[in-house]
Amino acid sequence: MNAELIHRLHFAFTVTFHYLFPQLTMGLALLIVVLKSVALKTGSERWDRAARFWGRIFGINFVFGVVTGIPMEFQFGTNWARFSQLSGGVIGQPLAMEGVFSFFLESAFLGLFLYGEKRISQTMHWFSAFMVFVGSWISGFFIIVTDAWMQHPVAYDRLPNGQFEVLSFWQLLLNPWGLLQYMHNMTGAVITGSFVMAAVGAFYLLDGRKTEYAHIFLKVGIIAGLISSILIIFPTGDLHGKYVARNQPAAIAGMEGLYKTETGAGMVLIGQPNPETGEIDNPIVINDLLSFLIYGTTKAEVKGLDQIPHDQWPTALPLLYYAYHIMAGLGTWFLLLMVMAAFLLWRRRLYQTRLVLWALLLSFPLPYIANTAGWLTAELGRQPWLIYGLMRTSEGFSRTVSAGNGLFTLIGFMGLYTLLGLLFTVLIYREISNGPQSASTDAIAVHAH
Repeated sequence: MNAELIHRLHFAFTVTFHYLFPQLTMGLALLIVVLKSVALKTGSERWDRAARFWGRIFGINFVFGVVTGIPMEFQFGTNWARFSQLSGGVIGQPLAMEGVFSFFLESAFLGLFLYGEKRISQTMHWFSAFMVFVGSWISGFFIIVTDAWMQHPVAYDRLPNGQFEVLSFWQLLLNPWGLLQYMHNMTGAVITGSFVMAAVGAFYLLDGRKTEYAHIFLKVGIIAGLISSILIIFPTGDLHGKYVARNQPAAIAGMEGLYKTETGAGMVLIGQPNPETGEIDNPIVINDLLSFLIYGTTKAEVKGLDQIPHDQWPTALPLLYYAYHIMAGLGTWFLLLMVMAAFLLWRRRLYQTRLVLWALLLSFPLPYIANTAGWLTAELGRQPWLIYGLMRTSEGFSRTVSAGNGLFTLIGFMGLYTLLGLLFTVLIYREISNGPQSASTDAIAVHAH
């Protein structure tokens, strides 16, 4: 194995493991504000305790997200030093703003939300939840702006020594690619938060306990899950897909397994890409649909890989194809499940329909898989470019860090992250087992003191 492949696997592993945590915190941040808003408006102690329960889940995720996110920053200087040297003048600014502004905003108000309720008013407690939401979503924005510049470089100039500099910071922040990617990504995070909340509610009902909180979790999770499952397809997914097609035709061709340029291109629902024959084996195709989705007409021509130089093809075509289809397939399942659950909720039959409750419970890992597959699609589609059209991945890694050194640290991270994953599972299991604190629990604690 060469050093470039090891460095790519190293970063892919750490960033994939890390993103298991922020996607839940960003999704839960919005839902906690919803819970707290209802509690503030109605004065319901039950909704308030539900908000504080999910605040504790949020806090555990936040800590593990920070712990797993810090090593990624060091990898820019260790595994990807050449990339950092040339592009640091651009990507350094949004990354620094993410740390200085949003991270401190999120962490400070999270502490106030978790530990300050007895010392502040209910309105201020709601405000702290809202600021945690703002901080987490701003954090996501700065990270996505950084990635979007690598996908679609804007507002830059290149100095004689090869380094990139920013010409307009506002153009960098308002990169159209970044805005579309941000909407799509944050909608995906809300899906994760909604499914996890609904799954916990389903678990409580199936287990026959904490039914009053189960009803709240299912109601909020399903309504938010239905809305976000619609938005992830249209308009966010649709608009982002069209923008990718215009600016990265090789990525769309790889995602769809389109080896040959077609007029009235069809969309492959199921099939296996065969790089040797340049065809899809065992395909199930909806005729003309791809042309319609991208260009709004069934007669449009969609550029295939045959019109793109071979050295500019995505370097892992089968993985790109499968990642995209896993993401799209799971997105369809999310919508179908949430439509069914919302209908039963509206008809007041959901809480007795154990089959759908089991489906909600068992589906909680699927948004994690879908979000991971979505990021794989975005990053594999950009290959072989590190900065699209400007710097190849083979030009950005640290040549002084050998494959052996990279493999040694990768194995070390795998071992360490396995332990972190076990610890996280134990902590989350304990919180869910305890559930939201009841009024009697607080009374017992007071008498004990």
